[in-house]
Amino acid sequence: MANGSPVTPRFVDETATSGIESTYRGGYEFMVGGGAASFDCNEDGFPDLYLAGGEGKAKFYRNTSKVGGNLAFEEMASGLELDLVIGAYPLDVDGDGIKDLIVLRSGENVAMRGLGECRFERANEAWGFDGGDAWSTAFSATFEKGAVWPTIAIGNYIDRFEDFEPWGSCTANWLHRPVSNSERRFGEPLPLDPSYCPLSILFTDWDRSGTPSLRVSNDREYYKGGQEQMWQIRPGETPRLFTEEDGWKYLRIWGMGIASYDVNFDGYPDYFLTSMADNKLQVLDQAPENGQARPSYKDIAFARGVTAHRPYTGGEIRPSTAWHTEFEDVNNDGLVDLFIAKGNVAEMPDFAARDPNNLLVQGEDGRFIEMGEEAGIASMATGRGGALADFNLDGLVDLVVVNQGSSVEIWRNETPDAGRFLALALSDTGPNRDAIGAFIEVRHQGRLLTREVTSGGGHVGGKIGWIHFGLGADSEAEFRVLWPEGEAGDWQRVATNGFYVVERGAEPKAWVPGAR
Repeated sequence: MANGSPVTPRFVDETATSGIESTYRGGYEFMVGGGAASFDCNEDGFPDLYLAGGEGKAKFYRNTSKVGGNLAFEEMASGLELDLVIGAYPLDVDGDGIKDLIVLRSGENVAMRGLGECRFERANEAWGFDGGDAWSTAFSATFEKGAVWPTIAIGNYIDRFEDFEPWGSCTANWLHRPVSNSERRFGEPLPLDPSYCPLSILFTDWDRSGTPSLRVSNDREYYKGGQEQMWQIRPGETPRLFTEEDGWKYLRIWGMGIASYDVNFDGYPDYFLTSMADNKLQVLDQAPENGQARPSYKDIAFARGVTAHRPYTGGEIRPSTAWHTEFEDVNNDGLVDLFIAKGNVAEMPDFAARDPNNLLVQGEDGRFIEMGEEAGIASMATGRGGALADFNLDGLVDLVVVNQGSSVEIWRNETPDAGRFLALALSDTGPNRDAIGAFIEVRHQGRLLTREVTSGGGHVGGKIGWIHFGLGADSEAEFRVLWPEGEAGDWQRVATNGFYVVERGAEPKAWVPGAR
């Protein structure tokens, strides 16, 4: 922090030397999508990458970076080389400790079981997963209480078999629940009606009740009479939409991406929603009373400086089009920052053609400052999906962006004045090995940093791996994990600038990058 201003992050473009050559391309059905999945599939700690290809083949890249070195990846045959891929999300579906993938396609979705050492095989039939034949554009997963198998929600876009002109109808979204709490297999998918063409969905425990709800962000370009949605999904019960009587407020945007983080330090997740010139940052309208919360949200995007509604460089005055978004602390000062991938849908004349990605860096006053150009990530390519992850395990979060019609770009974070960090990997017992649904709390300079562990959101791509916290100049940190289904772990004190594996009921184990 210099003169009250946040440290300027610095990224270096390593696209040309990274070994990644992948382009998301295609016609109408691939104007949306273009996801990136980041996860470690060979247990070396380094995040690997799976990149959607659209009409071309999707590609898998094994991370060959050295600790603190340049970003390096090697394309390898993995079994994931499918066509018509919109995006993908990592998830340990079968609880064997090996990451699996749910691949979203324009056509049949495919569950890919991890075999170890970055090899995968189709598992639709073995797991009872109905891949359908829709145009799938959103994903989220949770583990309902008492179940030994995950519940997966799939968001579907326009009916791909209808004439799209002037507008197609929206296909029903699906809820894939296990056959029963004791069976390791999916039952028949349950339609979530009404459905309004979502481009992002997220299971989130918005009220800290222990039971996540499903937040749905819909593209108003195609739906008729629709709005943003949140489904109450309780174990053993039929899903129910929250209504205005519950406190849910009517909202219509061109919903494209969801990111969550506790921005205002009240202990509850807040939500950034990307759109076309109308991005939102939503926080609970009022604190819960007597343990009861209403799903009523207010928008603080303008107050916090994250409207991101027009390009900040390049000479454009037309409004922006926003897609993938994530919260991460890119300068490790203890205040989370916000990335947004930008790009015109398809030469839409009312929206910017030159639309750089945003990197909004948070200051001590809670306002965010645009630093995309100073940071070096203000690409004018047509952005879609992406991922923020520490690819070379140096404690700084790097960036990859999938573009529509041009090559994937990747930047290494080399911020010279960055603070210290803490990286945690949760390892739970039972079927939910990655502790999806847990909350992590970290004490830092009189604040409580709170982060929910989720699977979903973003724009057709997500990540599982090290959970990153920036901690400024702190040489030590205190954290605890509130595990799924309610067990609160003890507060733990550890040295910062370290990686730790955290198991339920055990002391955190320091992990050294490069050691398997």
